[in-house]
Amino acid sequence: MSERIEIVAPVAGVVGNIPVAVGDKIAAGDPVIVLQAMKTEFPVEAEQGGRIAEILVSEGQEVEMGAVLARIDPE
Repeated sequence: MSERIEIVAPVAGVVGNIPVAVGDKIAAGDPVIVLQAMKTEFPVEAEQGGRIAEILVSEGQEVEMGAVLARIDPE
């Protein structure tokens, strides 16, 4: 089995929305987390498809740039 893929925050901000749940199957380009920073929403997309293995943040949580937000099991 391939190693899990980490989804990291491209900017510091607040987690505004989590449109996926653990176990969901996703495709490359699907939004996994939506961050809010500087009054702008930044959808953080999956770089490749797979299944959501872990979500490490919750809505309203502040995160730093580079923080691991979720992990995907590639398929």
